Amino acid sequence: MGKRFRHFVFGVASLLGLVMSTAQAHDTWFSSAVTLATASSAQKSSLSPHRLDAIYAQSQLRVCIWPDYYSISYRDPRTFDLSGLDVDLARELGRELGVHVSFVNSSFGTLADDLLNDRCDISMFAVGITPERQEILRFTTPHLYSDVLGITTKTNKKIQTWQDIDQSDVVVSVAEGSFHELLMRERLENAQLLLGRTPQAREQDVLSGRADVFMTDFPYTRRMLELTDWARLVVPDEPYHLLYYAWAMAPGDDIWHERVQRFVDAIKTDGRLLKAAKKHQLDSAVVLD
Repeated sequence: MGKRFRHFVFGVASLLGLVMSTAQAHDTWFSSAVTLATASSAQKSSLSPHRLDAIYAQSQLRVCIWPDYYSISYRDPRTFDLSGLDVDLARELGRELGVHVSFVNSSFGTLADDLLNDRCDISMFAVGITPERQEILRFTTPHLYSDVLGITTKTNKKIQTWQDIDQSDVVVSVAEGSFHELLMRERLENAQLLLGRTPQAREQDVLSGRADVFMTDFPYTRRMLELTDWARLVVPDEPYHLLYYAWAMAPGDDIWHERVQRFVDAIKTDGRLLKAAKKHQLDSAVVLD
């Protein structure tokens, strides 16, 4: 963990160096919230025919994405073009399978329902592996990781270091129902927690002064620091809570899971994962082992 955290911090430091010499901007919201699907939906999914056969028959791979996830699966609001690490890798998986890739809008709150109710074949938007999700979904091995990071304003005098966050006069914003909400409820002893109910609520809370800092992950900090001129990054001095990201599928289909896992193993070995991560400045967060 120590070696990986040092590598991650180096990536964050590199990003800060880049930001100090360029303009900065807007972020998205990372929620680890998951909608628990019903047992009947899970049973229906597990009894379906082999998904890979259906993908070949329809010549189409349906990929769930969250289109606000900067550098992962981001839809440009001006051009509507999709870009990001997992978008590139989804297209690469489709190329290997010889099928067309269709992207389906999803979110962290709906991904379980979307998978178990057959709205998509796989979720490829850096889905955090949590115990709650593992109870109802099946994951590949992780390809990314991130620690929890904070975003405050350049003018905030209270928050200078990570140790300044858990203080009685500090308000911390998190996305309601998210992994960060659960974690902060467990970890914070003194600071007040403010829950945001929309993707942009956290940054609006901080920018307006309702909150002093909001919790996020590495890809989100990239958007904030590159697309806003007010955001400042707050990094823990040591690992706070490393979260590993992977792709998720409905359970019950070993053939489909094995095919996707072979793809993950291959892109880690042959350099495609690292090459794609470098393109989106995520190489410091890649998991290759």
